[in-house]
Amino acid sequence: MPWIPELFSAPVLDRIRRESADTRAAEPVPYFDGVRSGEIDALVESFAGEPELHHPIRGRVRGRRAFERFVPETNAWLTERNAVFSPVERILTPRRGIEETVMTLDGDRGRVEVPVAVAADRNDDGRSIELRIYWSTWALTGEHHHRAPLLGSDPDLREPDVVGDYQRALASGDAEAVLATFEADAYVREPSGSGYVHRGPDELLALYRRFFSHGGGIVLEQCALTDDGRACALEYNLLRWGRTDVAPEAGLAVYVRGSSGKLASARIYDDADPPLG
Repeated sequence: MPWIPELFSAPVLDRIRRESADTRAAEPVPYFDGVRSGEIDALVESFAGEPELHHPIRGRVRGRRAFERFVPETNAWLTERNAVFSPVERILTPRRGIEETVMTLDGDRGRVEVPVAVAADRNDDGRSIELRIYWSTWALTGEHHHRAPLLGSDPDLREPDVVGDYQRALASGDAEAVLATFEADAYVREPSGSGYVHRGPDELLALYRRFFSHGGGIVLEQCALTDDGRACALEYNLLRWGRTDVAPEAGLAVYVRGSSGKLASARIYDDADPPLG
């Protein structure tokens, strides 16, 4: 959701509004809708300065010339793979926006779902300072791709309420304590899409017991928090899985609170290859 709608031509903006499955498609324009428009000037002017984004496959794209190559190459790739998009969630605060989408496309092993999260740091007038795009390559290729950290640790970051309870239980490797942070019908979606959704107490307990079967919890370095009171996105670096220190790896997770105040859902966006055998 990084693109400013009034920068697009009227015909393109009308088409985005008409074709998008998200009724909020023009406030602001979602990431993929903007990229697929091909309107380079609108995309570039949506940045506060030089365009800068971090892509799971292409890596860092910085500057107008690099961005002008990136957009048509991305569109060619999406067209070749017959990509379609389903909006999931938006979190918007004065300084950051988070957009979740499920991208369905032709992978190396057939039609696959790829959950995507886009984080946009924003300045006072809503323009993007930097975009960070998160998804797992596993559904596409059958392999994990290590993602080096995009952000450093924020020592002042404190996860609020049940989100903090969840993080402490995750780090300690206590599956029962993790379960206690979820509502009864809550679900967790792993990075590879709807085939990896775990719902309800029995499935969640089994999932976290498996996660913790390598000798302990999962330690995340907290980097950025975006919270609108209902949904909360945490950008992090994975540091340790059980007894194994891992090469720090960038990720993002979205936690949605239910009516009880506990978690109704958690959706994970990283490309970690867990040492679980």
